[in-house]
Amino acid sequence: MSTAPIALVGSGEYLSVMTDIERSLIEGRSPRYVQLATAAAPEGEESLARWHNLGRLQAERLGVEQVVVDVRTREDAQRDDLAALVEGAGLVYLSGGNPAYLADTLRDTKVWAAIRAAHDAGAAVAGCSAGAMALSSWAPRMRDLVHPDQPTGLGLVDHVRVIPHFDKMLGWMPDVLRNALLHKPDGTMLLGIDEDTALVGGPYEWTVQGRQSVWELGEGKRIEHKPGTTLTTPYTA
Repeated sequence: MSTAPIALVGSGEYLSVMTDIERSLIEGRSPRYVQLATAAAPEGEESLARWHNLGRLQAERLGVEQVVVDVRTREDAQRDDLAALVEGAGLVYLSGGNPAYLADTLRDTKVWAAIRAAHDAGAAVAGCSAGAMALSSWAPRMRDLVHPDQPTGLGLVDHVRVIPHFDKMLGWMPDVLRNALLHKPDGTMLLGIDEDTALVGGPYEWTVQGRQSVWELGEGKRIEHKPGTTLTTPYTA
């Protein structure tokens, strides 16, 4: 099991508010910042260009090399040349968009295998918003936030399920918490991650970093974990 850190981020990838967290993830590792905007591919070229530009600016702030792995389809994710770009990464980042599309595009592909191999070799792996959801076992279509019986995410952290933008999400979609709690499988922890906030560590011991809080959600409870505090997620054999 890799001891390299995982970051589940509520929002703010590549923005100055998250620079210190991204710096801490890549510090002491290879200065290759591998970025996948796959979750935004359904939004078209303009959206992808925006994510790639934000990633470039953040890499410049950090003084590291931006490596764009431009996966837009499952066919792209099976390309040897794109998978090879992941090798030697210090940090691999999955940015926001559509969580189900991201997971469906990468699952069981050469690019995803390369990301897992890089993580096993010591690269940090981060996902923000859709990326955070996809790293868990739950990557829903955003109009259907009920937890399915079968896993839909990539399962890097298969015992955690994430609601990003948590401080805003309940206002946008007031049924999300009720539906998620009703269908949460045994042995998993449901976490709300506020904007500009990250849960860093893993796979079972984590630290809250950033501007706001992470919320442990369950029937009849909503436990706040403020920045600097630790959180333990359930162990699955």
